[in-house]
Amino acid sequence: MDILLFGADGQVGWELRRALAPLGRLSALGHADGDLEKPVRDTILRHAPQLIVNAAAYTAVDKAESEPERAQRINGAAVGEMAQAAAELGAVLVHYSTDYVFDGHKAGPYQVDDATAPLNAYGRSKLAGEAAIRAVPGCRHLVFRTSWVYALRGRNFAHTILQRARTLDRLQVVADTHGVPTSAELIADVTALAVQHAREAGRAAGDDWPDPAAAPWGTYHLVPDGQTTWHGYATYLIETARARGLPITVAAEDILPVPASTFPAAARRPLNSRLDKHLLEECFGLRMPDWRVHARRFVEEIAG
Repeated sequence: MDILLFGADGQVGWELRRALAPLGRLSALGHADGDLEKPVRDTILRHAPQLIVNAAAYTAVDKAESEPERAQRINGAAVGEMAQAAAELGAVLVHYSTDYVFDGHKAGPYQVDDATAPLNAYGRSKLAGEAAIRAVPGCRHLVFRTSWVYALRGRNFAHTILQRARTLDRLQVVADTHGVPTSAELIADVTALAVQHAREAGRAAGDDWPDPAAAPWGTYHLVPDGQTTWHGYATYLIETARARGLPITVAAEDILPVPASTFPAAARRPLNSRLDKHLLEECFGLRMPDWRVHARRFVEEIAG
């Protein structure tokens, strides 16, 4: 199988290089050769892949408020072009979306088919990408919504909080926003398993992939088990780092819980980012680990 990966130099893309490699011949495009601000159809048709995986995105949430057209181009229009090319080739498109397509007003975890209502330009651009895929007849696709993504590579909350915990004696961390930290490693591994599942289903039916109108194509929530707040997440990371011997300077009682309003930002964020992942587990025969499993591994790899 020929696989074309966009966003190969990002947090998720870097892990996908590893996870997808055993599935076939992988062409991994970074920003230099897979820029989504430029037309992507010709690039895709030139490679003629059987699987397109898009891990590239505009992710500057606050900056998107001042340049929504750019966010829409990268997260919306370019994704639609990928879907058109995938349909032409009879290929599968895997794309990643976000918890920010929801407004966060729901009391419990969001189901896949709950009403969407983004609070910011970034969320609207990601929702536009989802809609662009679904609008293309015959496009076999997997859209994975995820949340609070982190990895050893790149900039993210986990790295930032541990850096500050090594130099400060007091931290303020938001405690009224609920969600699920999701490691790029988990996202990549689940993607590979889901693709392999679909591949086997297609072969069982006598084709490369299942029919575009059949399972397992569609949208799923890809997050680990459990839930927490930014404060709970930060506290777990810091205390795990302390137990692993990292030079932590902030005491547990000095990780102070504060409301999100303490840190005004250009873009509004949902206070509830919890995503229900049971459909993913049922469709692909998975059981997702608790979020602490990969968070602990993240700290152990830094300590090692």
